[in-house]
Amino acid sequence: MSTHGLPDLVCEPLVRAALHEDLGRAGDLTTQAVVPAAARATMSVTAREAGVVAGLDLARRTFSLVDPEIRVDVSAPDGSRVEPGDVVAVVTGPARGILTGERVALNFLGHLSGVATATAQVADAIGHTRTRVCCTRKTTPGLRTVEKYAVRVGGGVNHRFGLDDAVLVKDNHIAVAGSVTEAVRRAQQGVGHLVSIEVEVDTLDQLRELLACERPVDAVLLDNMSPRELAEAVALVDGRLTTEASGRVTAETGPALAATGVDLVSVGWITHSAPVLDLGLDDLGRP
Repeated sequence: MSTHGLPDLVCEPLVRAALHEDLGRAGDLTTQAVVPAAARATMSVTAREAGVVAGLDLARRTFSLVDPEIRVDVSAPDGSRVEPGDVVAVVTGPARGILTGERVALNFLGHLSGVATATAQVADAIGHTRTRVCCTRKTTPGLRTVEKYAVRVGGGVNHRFGLDDAVLVKDNHIAVAGSVTEAVRRAQQGVGHLVSIEVEVDTLDQLRELLACERPVDAVLLDNMSPRELAEAVALVDGRLTTEASGRVTAETGPALAATGVDLVSVGWITHSAPVLDLGLDDLGRP
């Protein structure tokens, strides 16, 4: 999966915050005491398990902020699929800086590669269909932009980035409004003509009510429906709205959901619970 990477404007504030958290008031006491100031090193970022790489821009920015003399030469750019033992990047420069930045760089790289790998697992499982994988707002506070980037790297697409992106009328909105029809009416009156509107429905009767609204919306979120119900829902929509299915979507359940013809399956766990991809920094000796 090719991407354009993450700009420094996005990376730097996150990296600075992470380094400040790790270095605290006195810096890296261990490295300062053990490693001579003049020592240099060459180390490789190596995959310990199979997965999809994401987050190299954050790792590179980490090392450059710790010490501008550190060079990061990438062997497997974001989107690359790696196997155990594959070298992702080679890091060369002052040993103190490399060791000081190691954990922060690997934290970003391992987490985002985990998100990309989780996304790829679902995307691969439904790759024979037209259905796409999308993420949700169930993200780590402060890391939404980069986690959603990792979803794209893994072959998925992004849902809204925040509450100001689009209207998503959910079950609680409908409960407060009193009905699907009233919630849609209020949403359409309350936003501009360029704002997309999606409505979550839990039942086929709610879907029928949505389809009967005077003015159409843009998309429907079919929540926690069985494959049989989803197939019926897709038939009812008949291409008039974008259809999105959610609820316990995995690489195992995804194919049956995608076979119903839905446009999207939204998956929360690929950002909030994706396992970290195991990547390590291995010493290659003195340069």
